[in-house]
Amino acid sequence: MSLEEKINADIKQAMFAKDKAKLDALRAVKAAVLLVKTSKPQGQEITPEEEIQTLQRLVKQRKEASLTYKEQNREDLYNDEVFQLEVIEQYLPKQLSEEEIREALKTIISELGATSPKDMGKVMQSAQKNFAGQADNKLVSQIVKELLG
Repeated sequence: MSLEEKINADIKQAMFAKDKAKLDALRAVKAAVLLVKTSKPQGQEITPEEEIQTLQRLVKQRKEASLTYKEQNREDLYNDEVFQLEVIEQYLPKQLSEEEIREALKTIISELGATSPKDMGKVMQSAQKNFAGQADNKLVSQIVKELLG
């Protein structure tokens, strides 16, 4: 079952349950997926990697918006963004812990023979392929700097 099919099924469930907040979050996901889908040549489906990237972009947007609302003391809007963030994260693969990321990065660095910060590009490229959707690139970058520095 593709992400789009899962979203459509969950939208129906949210409609039957009259869960407006969840429905809004699911519709935002559906709109983002449709936008990616329509940007491709006709008949070409979006890949699972593109679905994950789309979801990650939505998560990042929600995190940034929630921080802004928190700083402005807008608890109502902050709570909406956090709820949507939690709904969207249900469709992402399980996130790796910092320790799991660190161990995997040590393996990648040793395989590539990386020894200095100059090799960060190679390590990050390999890490992004290995962690697709399972780790925040900001955290990965921070750990790579630490390990190579």
